[in-house]
Amino acid sequence: MDCGIFTSKTVLLFLSLIFWAAGAALAYVGAYVIKSYDNFDSFIQDKYTLVPAAIIIAISVVMFIFGLVGCCATIRESKVGLSVFFLIIVGMFAAEVAALVLSFIYQGKINADLERSMNEVFIKYDGQDPETKAVDYLQTQLQCCGVMNYTSWSNTTWFRSHNNTVPLSCCKNSTTQCTGRLDQPDLLNIQGCEAKLDRLLQDVLGYAMLVILAFAIIKFFGMLSVCVITCKSGSQRSGYQPLYA
Repeated sequence: MDCGIFTSKTVLLFLSLIFWAAGAALAYVGAYVIKSYDNFDSFIQDKYTLVPAAIIIAISVVMFIFGLVGCCATIRESKVGLSVFFLIIVGMFAAEVAALVLSFIYQGKINADLERSMNEVFIKYDGQDPETKAVDYLQTQLQCCGVMNYTSWSNTTWFRSHNNTVPLSCCKNSTTQCTGRLDQPDLLNIQGCEAKLDRLLQDVLGYAMLVILAFAIIKFFGMLSVCVITCKSGSQRSGYQPLYA
């Protein structure tokens, strides 16, 4: 068997097999990104940052079927099947590149929108409404206090109406003597939440971008393999032997 044909078919079979695993992995990544953003949705008013995650999940839904098509087309040596598989790979490659580009674009927009949204939510803090619970959850999970730092609370209605104290969610977990007073910084998480949340979202988006890039590279080699098989089988059909022969 021609070495180029054998190698290309092996690559395509491998690509077909990992389509299922890739679909599961992409679905997990997309769901992880959405879940991470959903935990702090009160602070993210613009939902465009979820576009890459939506694209990832949409791709994963159809990957199982596409993997089956590629596997059958390669084993049966179907030129039509390989052509369809090639178009499928090209479409998915284009979608992944689009998701990658959008991730780069939106990654730079997170910080500017985040500070504005967080300031609006923190100012409305009253200890009762759903946004209050979101703030408490944020400060507890990220071990932070205020937007920029713990003194940011001094500009809020809550601080002025509660004897110049910050919410107890600013207190360190290890202490029981914390009253929320600013003159007890050793009992408070003094770092701001904006920087920590921004870093978390940037890390999540960066993780998703790496996964997208990895699968895009695999798709690129898959397209090259289809081209090699199609061209060589067209010029010399006898060189296109079954893989199992």
